[in-house]
Amino acid sequence: MLTILGRNQGRFCDGVSRRNFLRIGALGMGGLALPQLLEAEARAGIRKSHKAIINIFLAGGPPHQDMFDLKPDAPREIRGEFKPIKTNVPGLEICELFPMLAKCADKYTVIRSMVGAAGGHDAFQCHTGRAPRNQPAGGWPAMGAVMSKLQGTTVPGMPAFVGLAPNTGHRPWGDPGQAGFLGPAHSAFKPNKEGKEDMVLNGVSSGRLDERRSLLASFDHFRRDVDNSGLVEGLDAFHQQAFAMLTSSKLADALDLNKEDQKLRDRYGRGFPNFKDDGSHRLLDDFLMARRLVEAGVRCVTLAFSRWDWHSNNFGQAREEFPLLDKGLSALIEDLHARGLDKDVSVVVWGEFGRTPKINKEGGRDHWPNVSFALLAGGGMRHGQVIGATGRDAGECVERPVKFGDVFATLYQQLGLDPLNSSVSDLTGRPQYLVDPGCEVIRELV
Repeated sequence: MLTILGRNQGRFCDGVSRRNFLRIGALGMGGLALPQLLEAEARAGIRKSHKAIINIFLAGGPPHQDMFDLKPDAPREIRGEFKPIKTNVPGLEICELFPMLAKCADKYTVIRSMVGAAGGHDAFQCHTGRAPRNQPAGGWPAMGAVMSKLQGTTVPGMPAFVGLAPNTGHRPWGDPGQAGFLGPAHSAFKPNKEGKEDMVLNGVSSGRLDERRSLLASFDHFRRDVDNSGLVEGLDAFHQQAFAMLTSSKLADALDLNKEDQKLRDRYGRGFPNFKDDGSHRLLDDFLMARRLVEAGVRCVTLAFSRWDWHSNNFGQAREEFPLLDKGLSALIEDLHARGLDKDVSVVVWGEFGRTPKINKEGGRDHWPNVSFALLAGGGMRHGQVIGATGRDAGECVERPVKFGDVFATLYQQLGLDPLNSSVSDLTGRPQYLVDPGCEVIRELV
């Protein structure tokens, strides 16, 4: 929350409520991602474009064999109800419910051989590239947090890391905006309806805002003398970015979809799938919002699209969800190309694991960590190809296994970071490399 002046809940003499004043003083726990402001200022304006990532998480485990790895010759209890269709890439076929993605297959790559899933419902591996076990103190940071730490913000007033998620009040599959041992200054800013309304000064002048910033700095200076955890230092950076956001309209403008061409909004779609939220968050809007955010200067945007844990009625739910993903994702890929952003912005789409080859008695597919898929687009990578293969029932990888860390190594390299030699320090001061030992850049893509 970035409220400066809110509801009357008991006010100080200058009219600012105690509650809202304290919110400013504790912004570090809310989730803006940024480095020190001086680093951001040093980087601002260096180049007209910047490298960025859009990480699309399909929470629950999407059915890979019904989407991008169909097995039409398998028995019916394995192949399911959908037929493959040809794409504009010779030899690449995908589900018939993805006709728009079929027309732009030359702009993305399908990895059919993702292995190493931990097996639990969690966004962790898709956002950190690591297994959740044996974590260092504080936990592994998400990729966006690493980018925030190592690359900083592109312009003052814009967070480096933004997490888009429905306003459900809970996240049953983990927090994709986690900063881990990098601290709260590098966690994701998570805009929602209320948060967007609070990104304005509401009558507080910039002069009065500067006075409050000075007061908070004096508080933090005192606390730093007695704090050895590094938390206060992170809060300092957080405060600086929060105040920068309040005096800049760039983030608010990027989040305002009403400023977008209405025909393009229709191309992305305006509906939302079966998601039990408060009704205010339209998931298809997130694809367009992600593009607007990276174009405005955000380095990493994460979004969770729908829920894919289909233990029953797999094909009925797929008939509702697949066309929505087809519309939103194809629009994003084509829009990035139309704007010349495809060289700088990487897109990754995946879930925490795949689904069982055999359809269960409820007409669903159960959890299957043995193999899953990922889709990569943009980032200046070589696309229009398939990497890896599974057997006749799509149950096991039989060719070119790819680990989560391999995808991360590839994305980091395309960002200009050396995945095998760059590191960030954990809470003990020990350097931690960006990917686990044994992970490597996917050679087919770069």
